[in-house]
Amino acid sequence: MTAYAVVNPATGETLATYPTMTDAEVEVALAAAQTAYRSWARTTTPAERAALIRRVAQLHRERRDELAAIVVREMGKPLSHALGEVDFAADITEYYADNAEKVTGDTPIEILGEGTAVIRRTPIGPLLGIMPWNFPYYQVARFAAPNLAVGNTIILKHAPQCPESAAAIQQMYLDAGFPEGAYVNVYATNEQAATFIADPRVQGVSVTGSERAGAAVASLAGQHLKKVALELGGSDPFIVMSTDDMDAVVANAVEARMDNSGQSCNAPKRFIVIDSLYDEFAEKFTAAVAGTVMGDPFAEDSEIGPLSSLLAAERLQAQVDNAVAQGATLVTGGTRSGAFYAPTVLADVTKDMDVYREELFGPASTLYRVDSEEEALALANDTGYGLGSYVYTTDPEQADRMASGIDAGMVYVNCVLADSPELPFGGVKRSGTSREMGLLAADEFVNKKLVRVAK
Repeated sequence: MTAYAVVNPATGETLATYPTMTDAEVEVALAAAQTAYRSWARTTTPAERAALIRRVAQLHRERRDELAAIVVREMGKPLSHALGEVDFAADITEYYADNAEKVTGDTPIEILGEGTAVIRRTPIGPLLGIMPWNFPYYQVARFAAPNLAVGNTIILKHAPQCPESAAAIQQMYLDAGFPEGAYVNVYATNEQAATFIADPRVQGVSVTGSERAGAAVASLAGQHLKKVALELGGSDPFIVMSTDDMDAVVANAVEARMDNSGQSCNAPKRFIVIDSLYDEFAEKFTAAVAGTVMGDPFAEDSEIGPLSSLLAAERLQAQVDNAVAQGATLVTGGTRSGAFYAPTVLADVTKDMDVYREELFGPASTLYRVDSEEEALALANDTGYGLGSYVYTTDPEQADRMASGIDAGMVYVNCVLADSPELPFGGVKRSGTSREMGLLAADEFVNKKLVRVAK
Protein backbone atom coordinates (compact mmCIF):
# COMPACT_ATOMS: atom_id res chain seq x y z
CA MET A 1 0.00 0.00 0.00
CA THR A 2 1.25 3.51 -0.79
CA ALA A 3 0.49 6.15 1.80
CA TYR A 4 3.74 8.12 1.88
CA ALA A 5 4.10 10.51 -1.03
CA VAL A 6 5.78 13.75 -2.03
CA VAL A 7 3.07 15.98 -3.46
CA ASN A 8 4.31 19.47 -4.31
CA PRO A 9 1.58 21.74 -2.90
CA ALA A 10 2.64 24.59 -5.18
CA THR A 11 1.74 22.59 -8.28
CA GLY A 12 -0.32 19.64 -7.04
CA GLU A 13 2.10 17.27 -8.78
CA THR A 14 2.89 13.92 -7.18
CA LEU A 15 6.68 13.67 -7.38
CA ALA A 16 7.28 10.33 -5.66
CA THR A 17 5.47 7.62 -3.72
CA TYR A 18 6.75 5.22 -1.08
CA PRO A 19 5.08 2.02 0.14
CA THR A 20 4.25 1.64 3.79
CA MET A 21 6.18 -1.00 5.68
CA THR A 22 5.01 -4.58 5.97
CA ASP A 23 4.03 -6.08 9.31
CA ALA A 24 7.21 -8.18 9.13
CA GLU A 25 9.23 -4.96 8.84
CA VAL A 26 7.54 -3.65 11.98
CA GLU A 27 9.09 -6.52 13.91
CA VAL A 28 12.46 -5.89 12.25
CA ALA A 29 12.36 -2.24 13.35
CA LEU A 30 11.38 -3.13 16.93
CA ALA A 31 14.10 -5.77 17.19
CA ALA A 32 16.72 -3.39 15.79
CA ALA A 33 15.82 -0.61 18.23
CA GLN A 34 15.86 -3.01 21.19
CA THR A 35 19.18 -4.60 20.18
CA ALA A 36 20.77 -1.20 19.67
CA TYR A 37 19.45 0.00 23.03
CA ARG A 38 21.10 -2.84 24.91
CA SER A 39 24.52 -1.86 23.56
CA TRP A 40 24.02 1.88 23.02
CA ALA A 41 22.85 2.60 26.54
CA ARG A 42 25.20 0.29 28.40
CA THR A 43 28.48 0.34 26.52
CA THR A 44 28.83 3.98 25.47
CA THR A 45 29.74 6.99 27.59
CA PRO A 46 27.98 10.35 27.37
CA ALA A 47 31.08 11.74 25.67
CA GLU A 48 31.02 9.01 23.03
CA ARG A 49 27.33 9.60 22.34
CA ALA A 50 27.95 13.35 22.22
CA ALA A 51 30.61 12.92 19.53
CA LEU A 52 28.16 11.12 17.24
CA ILE A 53 25.39 13.64 17.94
CA ARG A 54 27.79 16.47 17.09
CA ARG A 55 28.53 14.80 13.78
CA VAL A 56 24.79 14.74 12.99
CA ALA A 57 24.71 18.50 13.58
CA GLN A 58 27.64 18.91 11.21
CA LEU A 59 25.90 16.82 8.55
CA HIS A 60 22.84 19.07 8.78
CA ARG A 61 25.11 21.99 7.91
CA GLU A 62 27.02 20.15 5.20
CA ARG A 63 23.79 19.02 3.49
CA ARG A 64 21.91 22.24 4.17
CA ASP A 65 20.88 23.07 0.60
CA GLU A 66 19.82 19.52 -0.22
CA LEU A 67 17.80 19.14 2.98
CA ALA A 68 16.05 22.48 2.52
CA ALA A 69 15.06 21.71 -1.08
CA ILE A 70 13.43 18.47 0.04
CA VAL A 71 10.98 20.15 2.40
CA VAL A 72 10.15 22.92 -0.07
CA ARG A 73 8.91 20.16 -2.38
CA GLU A 74 7.23 18.18 0.38
CA MET A 75 5.22 20.89 2.14
CA GLY A 76 5.76 24.17 0.32
CA LYS A 77 7.90 25.94 2.89
CA PRO A 78 9.60 29.04 1.41
CA LEU A 79 13.23 28.22 0.70
CA SER A 80 14.59 30.86 3.09
CA HIS A 81 12.43 29.40 5.88
CA ALA A 82 13.57 25.87 4.99
CA LEU A 83 17.22 26.86 5.18
CA GLY A 84 16.58 28.50 8.55
CA GLU A 85 14.88 25.35 9.81
CA VAL A 86 17.85 23.17 8.86
CA ASP A 87 20.17 25.60 10.65
CA PHE A 88 17.99 25.53 13.78
CA ALA A 89 17.85 21.72 13.75
CA ALA A 90 21.65 21.69 13.60
CA ASP A 91 21.88 24.12 16.51
CA ILE A 92 19.47 22.04 18.63
CA THR A 93 21.36 18.84 17.89
CA GLU A 94 24.69 20.46 18.73
CA TYR A 95 23.26 21.80 21.99
CA TYR A 96 22.70 18.26 23.25
CA ALA A 97 26.18 17.26 22.15
CA ASP A 98 27.52 20.18 24.19
CA ASN A 99 25.39 19.26 27.21
CA ALA A 100 25.44 15.45 27.13
CA GLU A 101 27.39 15.23 30.37
CA LYS A 102 25.01 17.66 32.06
CA VAL A 103 21.81 15.86 31.06
CA THR A 104 23.18 12.50 32.19
CA GLY A 105 24.94 13.60 35.37
CA ASP A 106 23.88 12.74 38.91
CA THR A 107 21.92 15.28 40.96
CA PRO A 108 22.87 15.16 44.66
CA ILE A 109 20.12 15.33 47.29
CA GLU A 110 20.62 16.87 50.72
CA ILE A 111 19.43 14.11 53.03
CA LEU A 112 18.29 14.21 56.64
CA GLY A 113 20.22 11.13 57.68
CA GLU A 114 23.80 10.00 57.23
CA GLY A 115 25.32 8.93 53.93
CA THR A 116 24.55 10.18 50.44
CA ALA A 117 21.76 10.18 47.91
CA VAL A 118 21.65 11.14 44.26
CA ILE A 119 19.17 11.10 41.42
CA ARG A 120 20.81 9.17 38.59
CA ARG A 121 19.29 9.65 35.13
CA THR A 122 19.31 6.44 33.14
CA PRO A 123 17.68 5.64 29.79
CA ILE A 124 14.49 3.60 29.60
CA GLY A 125 14.63 2.04 26.13
CA PRO A 126 13.28 2.44 22.61
CA LEU A 127 10.94 5.38 22.07
CA LEU A 128 8.41 6.02 19.32
CA GLY A 129 8.27 9.52 17.87
CA ILE A 130 5.27 10.60 15.77
CA MET A 131 6.20 13.82 14.01
CA PRO A 132 4.30 16.43 11.94
CA TRP A 133 4.87 17.90 8.51
CA ASN A 134 5.21 21.60 9.34
CA PHE A 135 8.84 21.48 10.59
CA PRO A 136 10.21 18.17 9.30
CA TYR A 137 13.76 18.63 10.67
CA TYR A 138 13.30 20.88 13.68
CA GLN A 139 10.58 18.74 15.29
CA VAL A 140 12.67 15.59 14.95
CA ALA A 141 15.84 17.22 16.27
CA ARG A 142 14.25 18.37 19.50
CA PHE A 143 12.94 14.85 20.20
CA ALA A 144 15.76 12.65 18.92
CA ALA A 145 18.88 14.50 20.05
CA PRO A 146 18.21 14.69 23.81
CA ASN A 147 16.93 11.13 23.97
CA LEU A 148 19.89 9.69 22.09
CA ALA A 149 22.17 11.69 24.37
CA VAL A 150 20.75 9.98 27.46
CA GLY A 151 20.97 6.54 25.81
CA ASN A 152 17.49 5.82 24.49
CA THR A 153 16.94 4.64 20.91
CA ILE A 154 14.47 6.14 18.45
CA ILE A 155 11.79 4.74 16.16
CA LEU A 156 10.52 7.66 14.08
CA LYS A 157 7.19 7.74 12.24
CA HIS A 158 7.15 10.94 10.24
CA ALA A 159 4.18 12.55 8.52
CA PRO A 160 3.13 10.69 5.34
CA GLN A 161 3.89 13.75 3.22
CA CYS A 162 7.50 13.88 4.45
CA PRO A 163 9.03 10.57 3.33
CA GLU A 164 12.17 12.06 1.79
CA SER A 165 13.09 14.33 4.67
CA ALA A 166 12.42 11.37 6.99
CA ALA A 167 14.83 9.19 5.03
CA ALA A 168 17.41 11.98 4.88
CA ILE A 169 17.39 12.31 8.66
CA GLN A 170 17.92 8.58 9.19
CA GLN A 171 20.78 8.65 6.67
CA MET A 172 22.51 11.41 8.63
CA TYR A 173 22.40 9.33 11.81
CA LEU A 174 23.81 6.33 9.97
CA ASP A 175 26.50 8.38 8.24
CA ALA A 176 27.46 9.92 11.58
CA GLY A 177 28.30 6.46 12.88
CA PHE A 178 25.28 5.58 14.99
CA PRO A 179 24.72 1.82 15.23
CA GLU A 180 21.95 0.23 13.20
CA GLY A 181 18.76 0.50 15.20
CA ALA A 182 19.72 3.57 17.23
CA TYR A 183 17.59 5.71 14.92
CA VAL A 184 15.03 3.87 12.79
CA ASN A 185 12.80 5.61 10.26
CA VAL A 186 9.51 3.77 9.65
CA TYR A 187 6.90 4.35 6.95
CA ALA A 188 4.16 3.05 9.22
CA THR A 189 0.39 3.19 8.95
CA ASN A 190 -1.65 4.41 11.91
CA GLU A 191 -2.52 0.79 12.68
CA GLN A 192 1.16 -0.15 12.68
CA ALA A 193 1.91 2.84 14.92
CA ALA A 194 -0.58 1.34 17.36
CA THR A 195 1.39 -1.92 17.18
CA PHE A 196 4.59 -0.07 18.07
CA ILE A 197 2.91 1.63 21.02
CA ALA A 198 1.51 -1.64 22.34
CA ASP A 199 4.78 -3.54 22.05
CA PRO A 200 6.50 -4.00 25.44
CA ARG A 201 9.88 -3.07 23.96
CA VAL A 202 8.70 0.51 23.32
CA GLN A 203 8.92 2.47 26.57
CA GLY A 204 7.46 5.82 25.60
CA VAL A 205 5.81 7.86 22.86
CA SER A 206 6.25 11.47 21.80
CA VAL A 207 3.64 13.11 19.56
CA THR A 208 3.73 16.51 17.93
CA GLY A 209 0.57 17.16 15.96
CA SER A 210 -3.15 17.73 16.18
CA GLU A 211 -5.33 17.36 19.25
CA ARG A 212 -7.06 14.42 17.62
CA ALA A 213 -3.79 12.59 17.05
CA GLY A 214 -2.56 13.43 20.53
CA ALA A 215 -5.74 12.19 22.18
CA ALA A 216 -5.70 8.94 20.19
CA VAL A 217 -2.06 8.20 20.98
CA ALA A 218 -2.38 9.19 24.64
CA SER A 219 -5.38 6.91 25.05
CA LEU A 220 -3.55 3.96 23.54
CA ALA A 221 -0.35 4.67 25.46
CA GLY A 222 -2.37 4.84 28.66
CA GLN A 223 -3.87 1.44 28.00
CA HIS A 224 -0.34 0.04 27.85
CA LEU A 225 1.02 2.13 30.73
CA LYS A 226 3.49 4.00 28.53
CA LYS A 227 4.79 7.49 29.18
CA VAL A 228 3.53 9.91 26.51
CA ALA A 229 4.73 13.43 25.69
CA LEU A 230 2.34 15.68 23.75
CA GLU A 231 3.08 18.86 21.80
CA LEU A 232 -0.19 19.92 20.20
CA GLY A 233 -1.86 23.03 18.79
CA GLY A 234 -2.05 26.62 19.87
CA SER A 235 -3.94 29.84 19.38
CA ASP A 236 -1.42 32.21 20.89
CA PRO A 237 -2.42 35.74 21.91
CA PHE A 238 -0.36 38.75 20.85
CA ILE A 239 -1.21 41.51 23.32
CA VAL A 240 -0.36 45.15 22.67
CA MET A 241 -0.71 47.41 25.72
CA SER A 242 1.75 50.22 25.00
CA THR A 243 4.63 50.97 22.66
CA ASP A 244 7.09 53.69 21.64
CA ASP A 245 7.36 52.23 18.12
CA MET A 246 4.16 50.90 16.58
CA ASP A 247 5.87 50.16 13.26
CA ALA A 248 8.28 47.78 15.00
CA VAL A 249 5.43 46.07 16.88
CA VAL A 250 3.50 45.57 13.65
CA ALA A 251 6.58 44.27 11.85
CA ASN A 252 7.11 41.74 14.65
CA ALA A 253 3.45 40.73 14.57
CA VAL A 254 3.44 40.10 10.83
CA GLU A 255 6.78 38.32 10.82
CA ALA A 256 5.67 35.95 13.56
CA ARG A 257 2.25 35.29 12.04
CA MET A 258 3.57 34.62 8.55
CA ASP A 259 6.48 32.45 9.60
CA ASN A 260 6.27 29.08 7.85
CA SER A 261 3.34 30.45 5.82
CA GLY A 262 1.35 30.74 9.03
CA GLN A 263 1.67 27.03 9.84
CA SER A 264 3.31 27.17 13.24
CA CYS A 265 1.63 25.98 16.41
CA ASN A 266 3.18 28.75 18.52
CA ALA A 267 2.58 31.58 16.06
CA PRO A 268 0.45 34.47 17.33
CA LYS A 269 -3.03 34.08 15.90
CA ARG A 270 -5.20 36.32 18.10
CA PHE A 271 -4.14 39.98 18.19
CA ILE A 272 -5.48 41.70 21.31
CA VAL A 273 -4.92 45.47 21.35
CA ILE A 274 -5.75 48.13 23.92
CA ASP A 275 -8.44 50.51 22.69
CA SER A 276 -6.18 53.59 22.46
CA LEU A 277 -3.83 51.78 20.04
CA TYR A 278 -6.28 49.52 18.24
CA ASP A 279 -7.06 51.67 15.19
CA GLU A 280 -3.40 52.39 14.43
CA PHE A 281 -2.36 48.79 14.93
CA ALA A 282 -5.25 47.41 12.89
CA GLU A 283 -4.59 49.76 9.96
CA LYS A 284 -0.85 49.10 9.83
CA PHE A 285 -1.14 45.37 10.51
CA THR A 286 -3.76 44.91 7.81
CA ALA A 287 -1.69 46.82 5.27
CA ALA A 288 1.42 44.79 6.08
CA VAL A 289 -0.47 41.48 5.94
CA ALA A 290 -2.04 42.40 2.62
CA GLY A 291 1.40 43.32 1.27
CA THR A 292 2.95 39.96 2.12
CA VAL A 293 4.44 38.43 -1.03
CA MET A 294 2.95 35.00 -1.73
CA GLY A 295 4.41 32.87 -4.49
CA ASP A 296 6.65 30.03 -5.64
CA PRO A 297 8.39 28.79 -2.47
CA PHE A 298 11.67 28.44 -4.37
CA ALA A 299 11.56 32.13 -5.41
CA GLU A 300 13.80 34.43 -3.39
CA ASP A 301 11.16 37.14 -3.03
CA SER A 302 8.38 34.84 -1.75
CA GLU A 303 7.60 35.56 1.89
CA ILE A 304 5.02 32.80 2.10
CA GLY A 305 4.26 29.83 -0.12
CA PRO A 306 1.29 27.52 -0.45
CA LEU A 307 -0.14 25.74 2.54
CA SER A 308 1.12 22.23 3.05
CA SER A 309 -1.62 20.67 0.95
CA LEU A 310 -4.80 21.43 -0.93
CA LEU A 311 -6.74 19.94 1.99
CA ALA A 312 -5.08 22.31 4.45
CA ALA A 313 -5.98 25.31 2.28
CA GLU A 314 -9.56 24.11 1.89
CA ARG A 315 -9.86 23.64 5.64
CA LEU A 316 -8.64 27.18 6.34
CA GLN A 317 -10.98 28.56 3.68
CA ALA A 318 -13.92 26.79 5.31
CA GLN A 319 -13.03 28.27 8.71
CA VAL A 320 -12.77 31.82 7.36
CA ASP A 321 -15.93 31.51 5.25
CA ASN A 322 -17.81 30.19 8.27
CA ALA A 323 -16.55 33.07 10.42
CA VAL A 324 -17.80 35.60 7.89
CA ALA A 325 -21.14 33.80 7.62
CA GLN A 326 -21.47 34.03 11.41
CA GLY A 327 -20.84 37.79 11.38
CA ALA A 328 -17.09 38.39 11.47
CA THR A 329 -15.69 41.14 9.28
CA LEU A 330 -13.28 40.09 6.54
CA VAL A 331 -10.77 42.96 6.57
CA THR A 332 -8.43 41.55 3.92
CA GLY A 333 -7.73 38.28 2.14
CA GLY A 334 -10.08 35.33 2.31
CA THR A 335 -9.31 33.98 -1.16
CA ARG A 336 -7.73 30.73 -2.28
CA SER A 337 -6.04 29.45 -5.45
CA GLY A 338 -5.23 25.79 -5.16
CA ALA A 339 -3.15 25.34 -2.00
CA PHE A 340 -2.28 29.07 -1.91
CA TYR A 341 -4.36 30.99 0.64
CA ALA A 342 -4.16 34.77 0.72
CA PRO A 343 -3.00 36.39 3.99
CA THR A 344 -6.21 37.17 5.84
CA VAL A 345 -7.40 39.36 8.71
CA LEU A 346 -10.73 38.98 10.52
CA ALA A 347 -12.27 41.49 12.94
CA ASP A 348 -15.44 41.75 15.02
CA VAL A 349 -15.14 38.15 16.20
CA THR A 350 -17.45 37.29 19.10
CA LYS A 351 -17.68 34.41 21.55
CA ASP A 352 -20.59 32.80 19.76
CA MET A 353 -18.54 32.25 16.58
CA ASP A 354 -16.68 29.01 15.92
CA VAL A 355 -13.51 30.87 14.97
CA TYR A 356 -13.32 32.31 18.50
CA ARG A 357 -12.37 28.84 19.76
CA GLU A 358 -10.56 27.44 16.70
CA GLU A 359 -6.92 27.39 15.71
CA LEU A 360 -6.33 29.00 12.31
CA PHE A 361 -3.41 27.02 10.88
CA GLY A 362 -2.34 29.23 8.04
CA PRO A 363 -1.86 32.95 7.27
CA ALA A 364 -5.09 34.13 8.92
CA SER A 365 -5.44 36.34 12.00
CA THR A 366 -8.18 37.70 14.25
CA LEU A 367 -8.20 41.20 15.77
CA TYR A 368 -9.70 42.10 19.16
CA ARG A 369 -10.13 45.47 20.90
CA VAL A 370 -9.93 45.61 24.72
CA ASP A 371 -10.33 48.37 27.30
CA SER A 372 -7.98 47.22 30.05
CA GLU A 373 -5.20 44.92 31.14
CA GLU A 374 -7.74 42.76 32.93
CA GLU A 375 -9.86 42.40 29.81
CA ALA A 376 -6.80 41.58 27.74
CA LEU A 377 -5.80 38.80 30.13
CA ALA A 378 -9.31 37.42 30.32
CA LEU A 379 -9.55 37.27 26.52
CA ALA A 380 -6.06 35.80 26.17
CA ASN A 381 -6.95 33.01 28.59
CA ASP A 382 -10.43 32.35 27.17
CA THR A 383 -9.24 29.47 25.02
CA GLY A 384 -8.69 25.76 25.36
CA TYR A 385 -5.11 26.25 24.19
CA GLY A 386 -2.12 27.34 26.25
CA LEU A 387 1.06 27.11 24.21
CA GLY A 388 2.80 30.45 23.71
CA SER A 389 1.93 34.12 24.16
CA TYR A 390 3.33 37.56 23.36
CA VAL A 391 3.09 40.78 25.36
CA TYR A 392 4.11 44.21 24.12
CA THR A 393 4.34 46.92 26.74
CA THR A 394 6.71 49.68 27.83
CA ASP A 395 5.85 49.05 31.50
CA PRO A 396 8.11 46.35 33.07
CA GLU A 397 5.76 45.86 36.01
CA GLN A 398 2.81 45.34 33.69
CA ALA A 399 4.87 42.89 31.65
CA ASP A 400 5.62 40.89 34.80
CA ARG A 401 1.98 40.90 35.91
CA MET A 402 0.76 39.75 32.54
CA ALA A 403 3.44 37.10 32.21
CA SER A 404 2.27 35.67 35.52
CA GLY A 405 -1.40 35.94 34.60
CA ILE A 406 -1.33 34.32 31.16
CA ASP A 407 -2.23 30.61 31.08
CA ALA A 408 0.46 29.43 28.69
CA GLY A 409 3.66 27.43 28.68
CA MET A 410 5.68 30.31 27.22
CA VAL A 411 5.50 34.11 27.41
CA TYR A 412 7.63 36.34 25.18
CA VAL A 413 7.78 40.00 26.15
CA ASN A 414 8.54 42.54 23.41
CA CYS A 415 9.98 39.88 21.09
CA VAL A 416 8.96 37.17 18.62
CA LEU A 417 10.70 34.19 17.00
CA ALA A 418 13.02 34.08 19.99
CA ASP A 419 13.10 30.27 20.32
CA SER A 420 16.55 28.92 21.10
CA PRO A 421 17.97 25.44 21.81
CA GLU A 422 18.42 26.14 25.52
CA LEU A 423 14.84 27.41 26.03
CA PRO A 424 12.16 24.84 26.91
CA PHE A 425 9.20 24.63 24.54
CA GLY A 426 5.75 23.40 25.53
CA GLY A 427 2.30 24.29 26.72
CA VAL A 428 -0.63 23.62 29.03
CA LYS A 429 -4.31 22.78 28.61
CA ARG A 430 -5.05 21.34 25.15
CA SER A 431 -1.63 22.43 23.89
CA GLY A 432 0.26 19.59 25.48
CA THR A 433 1.80 17.91 28.49
CA SER A 434 5.56 18.07 28.10
CA ARG A 435 8.60 20.18 27.38
CA GLU A 436 11.04 19.93 24.51
CA MET A 437 14.37 21.69 24.00
CA GLY A 438 16.53 22.93 26.81
CA LEU A 439 17.63 20.70 29.65
CA LEU A 440 14.03 19.84 30.52
CA ALA A 441 13.65 17.87 27.27
CA ALA A 442 16.16 15.29 28.44
CA ASP A 443 14.09 14.59 31.55
CA GLU A 444 10.96 13.45 29.70
CA PHE A 445 12.03 9.86 29.01
CA VAL A 446 14.56 8.89 31.66
CA ASN A 447 14.48 6.85 34.82
CA LYS A 448 15.19 9.32 37.62
CA LYS A 449 16.71 6.62 39.76
CA LEU A 450 17.36 7.20 43.44
CA VAL A 451 20.71 5.87 44.64
CA ARG A 452 20.92 6.01 48.43
CA VAL A 453 24.18 5.00 50.10
CA ALA A 454 24.58 4.56 53.85
CA LYS A 455 27.55 6.10 55.61
